[in-house]
Amino acid sequence: MDPVLIIFIGLSAFVAYRLFSVLGARTGHEQTRDVEGLQRARKSAENQDAPPRPRDLPPVSPGAAALREADPEFDERQFLDGARVAYEMIVEAFAAGDLKSIRRFLSPSVYEAFKAAVSAREEGGRTSELKFVGIDAASIASSEISDNQMIAVTDFSSNQVRVTYDRAGEVVDGDANRIDLVKDRWTFARALGANDPNWQLIATGGA
Repeated sequence: MDPVLIIFIGLSAFVAYRLFSVLGARTGHEQTRDVEGLQRARKSAENQDAPPRPRDLPPVSPGAAALREADPEFDERQFLDGARVAYEMIVEAFAAGDLKSIRRFLSPSVYEAFKAAVSAREEGGRTSELKFVGIDAASIASSEISDNQMIAVTDFSSNQVRVTYDRAGEVVDGDANRIDLVKDRWTFARALGANDPNWQLIATGGA
């Protein structure tokens, strides 16, 4: 899912300047000049760009209704495109034990949980290899607004090759020649009205 605040510049200062320059000049034709000045100011105001209308976004799915209601500019397709990228990136980084590259996309609690899991894996002498084949589907299962946070519960269905090895290099889980269908349900959150367009992962689980 990105919103931009547009600052509308008022014309009051310009109009005031025009009126001052006209009314302050005493030439014997004050009435005519006053009318001409007002007409020019009005024409200038009319020629200014009108405030942009909200984008005509397609309807959202029932699961995303709370997000659109809270933010009329919420774009479900854009959100899901970003969620797909984040999902693949986070899954691959977790498998590689590289949490530093994804830390800003994780809530503190999720980061600590991932960190503990990676540490346990390393202490057990195990290593993981993952090949991401692709995402079959991604959808918003449900949404809500809580504590000024936009919450999006998102389901993913993906194909992955996952293998775990022990210290001796023996396979203890998975199969390098098998593609697994993996279903996950992740929950993302973003502060309502925040300038930062990024969402954070606040919970993980199976779909």
